[in-house]
Amino acid sequence: MLVVQEFAPPTVDVAAILPIVLTLGAAVLAVLVDAFAPTGRRMIINATLSAVVLAVSFGWAIVRIGGEPVVTFNGAVAVDGPALFAQAAIALFALLSVLLYTERRLDPSGDAFTPAGSVMPGSETERVLTMQRVQQTEVYALTLFATGGMMTFVVSNDLLTMFVALEVLSLPLYLLSSLARRRRLLSQEAGMKYFLLGAFASAFFLYGAALVYGATGSLNLAEIDAGISGRVGVDTMLLVGMGLLAVGLLFKISAVPFQFWTPDVYQGAPTPVTGFMAAATKAAAVVALMRVFYVGLGGLVEDWTLLLWVIAAVTMLLGSVLALTATDVKRMLAYSSIAHAGFLLVGIVAASPDGTAAVLFYLLAYGITTIGAFAVVSLVRDAGGEATHLSQWAGLGRRSPLTASVFALFLLSFAGIPLTSGFIGKLTVFSAAFDSGEWALVVIGLLASAIAAFFYVRVIVLMFFSEPSDPAASVGVPGAGTTAVITVAAVLTVILGVLPGPVLDLALLASEFVR
Repeated sequence: MLVVQEFAPPTVDVAAILPIVLTLGAAVLAVLVDAFAPTGRRMIINATLSAVVLAVSFGWAIVRIGGEPVVTFNGAVAVDGPALFAQAAIALFALLSVLLYTERRLDPSGDAFTPAGSVMPGSETERVLTMQRVQQTEVYALTLFATGGMMTFVVSNDLLTMFVALEVLSLPLYLLSSLARRRRLLSQEAGMKYFLLGAFASAFFLYGAALVYGATGSLNLAEIDAGISGRVGVDTMLLVGMGLLAVGLLFKISAVPFQFWTPDVYQGAPTPVTGFMAAATKAAAVVALMRVFYVGLGGLVEDWTLLLWVIAAVTMLLGSVLALTATDVKRMLAYSSIAHAGFLLVGIVAASPDGTAAVLFYLLAYGITTIGAFAVVSLVRDAGGEATHLSQWAGLGRRSPLTASVFALFLLSFAGIPLTSGFIGKLTVFSAAFDSGEWALVVIGLLASAIAAFFYVRVIVLMFFSEPSDPAASVGVPGAGTTAVITVAAVLTVILGVLPGPVLDLALLASEFVR
């Protein structure tokens, strides 16, 4: 006998998902602007549209922190404190990145993006488009789509919705990584490598979701947790599914051993895109990782805590050691990003509200400093574009004391020196882990921090106490957008280090996941 079930339309709380609606709606509108607006006006229209929508999304998410959590779309979306905090941080990072996209003064040929990603590098068509100063305005739509995917990622309350969000945020990033104006082949290699490895990671995540569904009978995180609680003994299928889900998520935060793509992609991608990826993608993936493990796999806490403990320790140490060997500034910051992924995992291993609040604060502080650091990287140039080899940064303090001082501030924050946001971030995650009894992991983190401090200080010494070795390297005069980003990042790095209380209180208020 055929049983027909009535379709129950999902309940939708538009107010709860307004940042996602606005961001994805603006992305579609930006595509239409690229198709129909006059060529000379596309950039200003899309940049303005993106900035306004992201600013509104940031404000909307901030004011709703502390309110009642909302579960909508028949349980597929959960808008709670960590999700709202992450959405606000992602919107802020995207807004700062969009301001960097508008830079036109540093490069005589235009902005950081190739005039047409579909043409052959070095071809006559590319040369003509460059001479005509054609602008790549599609990057604004791609960034908005990626941002909307990240905002959906952090509120996804079932594994299928999370997978769709993962693809929505990833595909635009693959394209953005391959659109650099200079060093086109290196940029295309970065985009291709990111795409291929990202596709494998997504496949692992999807297969893990299938195994978890087979073991528990549901893709909803709360129902998965209930299914785990009702089981007796160890289920191999469930443990394998948990591991595969972890692969897909740890890839996005550049944790060892899934970090191999990070240095090449960070180096080859346009610098504004590198900053956006390093800050926003990490924030989205970390919060999604916490939601999966805290909400969906809480019944396996002993298993995944041990897994993340080992990965955190190896990630902190390996990222710090590899950074010692880097001779390129962008690759050094990429290895630094790997080490910071390990520090974030320390807070996750704590598995407590204090640990969640510490991770949220760390994500905000790290993201702001990272975007500021990459903005400074775009200022140091030679005849071929950005001068990223460390030898070209020698004597920077003499050529431009202000630029070198701001970059030194960001490096000191990465190192966790007091009176910077990085110090408060590390202090909070280590304190949360120590309070949870993970003192051995804290000791490893302190050792990794000491190693990391060495290569950060090495760059500072190079800038202020070495003779300039490349006379062709110079510091460009940035436009209003880049100047604003560097200023905001530097000010917030200091404020979050000196007066972190309000933001820490906000993070603690937003530390509970809805279950």
